[in-house]
Amino acid sequence: MLVLVINCGSSSIKYDLIDTETKIGKCRGMIERIGAVTSIVKHEPSDEKRVKETKVIQNHVEGLKEILGFLLGPDTKVVDSASDIKAVGHRVVHGSDMFKDSVLIDDDVKEAIEQAIDLAPLHNPPNLKGIEAAMEALPDVPHVAVFDTAFHHSLPAKAYLYGIPNRLYRRYKIRKYGFHGTSHYFVSRQYYKLTLKDVKDTKVISCHLGNGASVCAIEGGKSVDTSMGFTPLSGLVMGTRSGDLDPSILFYLVEKEELPLSNLHALLNRHSGLLGLSGFAADMRDLVAEAEKGDRRCQQAIDVFTYRIKQYIGSYIASMNGCDAILFTAGIGENSALIRRKAVEEMEYLGIKLDEDRNNDVQPGELTRISADDSKIELYVVPTNEELVIAIDAAKIAQASAQSPWI
Repeated sequence: MLVLVINCGSSSIKYDLIDTETKIGKCRGMIERIGAVTSIVKHEPSDEKRVKETKVIQNHVEGLKEILGFLLGPDTKVVDSASDIKAVGHRVVHGSDMFKDSVLIDDDVKEAIEQAIDLAPLHNPPNLKGIEAAMEALPDVPHVAVFDTAFHHSLPAKAYLYGIPNRLYRRYKIRKYGFHGTSHYFVSRQYYKLTLKDVKDTKVISCHLGNGASVCAIEGGKSVDTSMGFTPLSGLVMGTRSGDLDPSILFYLVEKEELPLSNLHALLNRHSGLLGLSGFAADMRDLVAEAEKGDRRCQQAIDVFTYRIKQYIGSYIASMNGCDAILFTAGIGENSALIRRKAVEEMEYLGIKLDEDRNNDVQPGELTRISADDSKIELYVVPTNEELVIAIDAAKIAQASAQSPWI
């Protein structure tokens, strides 16, 4: 089955066209700077040359038309007709406590996603905008919402409850939800396939390290704790997000800087993290390059980032009473040998030993063991494929199957 996977940002659309039977992508691409004077359009067919051009694309509806125009165009044809696309899978960041699994999209689902905007104000609005644009462009195709939060609905109460009056949880559902669920799910399953271990007896820690970053404790195949919380802001230091913070700092800043709440929100989400610490960049590649030149603040940003990862790894080993493997994935996790090394250095007491040569020799896109042979806890680099998870789930929902990839 051909499934079109859509991931919308506030001014961007990422897409993948995936054959769920072969698990092979036929085309992928991105439209950036939607609504700007000129937009950047990239199309990457699997067997053709890449296309990159600038166009005027005013909104997401025009963006979806551009994507379909490329897929169906006489000179660029990837599919014969729109009817060849049997389902559309949409990444939706926050499903609140309303969605414990993926779901066929209807008006009630769209309303529920809108109700969760307060919980993910940077993500759910463009996700919803993309859904509406895609449903307008492909009205006769089943559309499925796949939630980042779904995999973490297995968290026990001791992990998801905060130390606030319980009435606030009952009234407003303030609890830990967790994110990057499709990625943590996928890489853990890749580990199970590789090692042929009995899932129910495994304890795995998955580190999704990118511009957004989170760590997940997975026991018996289920998420039992994760670093992101009520929103994607908490946990690790990220590209522009602060991560964990003493909440008293917020009151202090409001008093000292006389910040309105909207500015405080922007400060923590868009101007903090690696960008705020370094005063230079949010991209880890840029920080590493400057740190190698001797920039102290860039080096400090790297140290804070990796120190926080170590803290979460150690706490999850303690909470699960052991660990079989630590998995590194996403842009930084898959591509930065330096960050992987610093994230596990000086943890030999816990049975973690990195093989420097294996770590330095990791090839892009390859699942690779990077731990030493005598390491009690295995270390792996596992390329993630969130789009494939979304496509498979969308196909199952579209076929009215009772199965779910979360099982």
